[in-house]
Amino acid sequence: MRPLLAPFESTCYAALRFVAGFLMLFHGLQKLFGLFGGNVVEALTQRWFGGLIELICGVMVAVGFFTSPAAFLLSGTMAVAYFQFHQPGGLLPIQNRGELAALYCFVYLFIAARGTGRFGIDKH
Repeated sequence: MRPLLAPFESTCYAALRFVAGFLMLFHGLQKLFGLFGGNVVEALTQRWFGGLIELICGVMVAVGFFTSPAAFLLSGTMAVAYFQFHQPGGLLPIQNRGELAALYCFVYLFIAARGTGRFGIDKH
């Protein structure tokens, strides 16, 4: 059976890519500049580099520029965030409040595998 939204698959993927990148850049803005309720982290620390990756790669994914490498780096960053900061708090993401990091990890892994798609600077 053909999915109902199949004709819009490429547009839906572009929306996913844009929203995932756009949301991630705000995590970077929180860490680097203390915006949107965040706290500035100490420069040149692991969390600072994480914030830098979130900001720069979030923008790259959102606009579709070097999408696969940027998304792959974000996927790895989210895996580190999950295992280093959340997983020690409990076995399952629902227990350790790591659902967002785990979900982002796999969304960015999918984006890295799929590439830019439609409506991106790279357009492939």
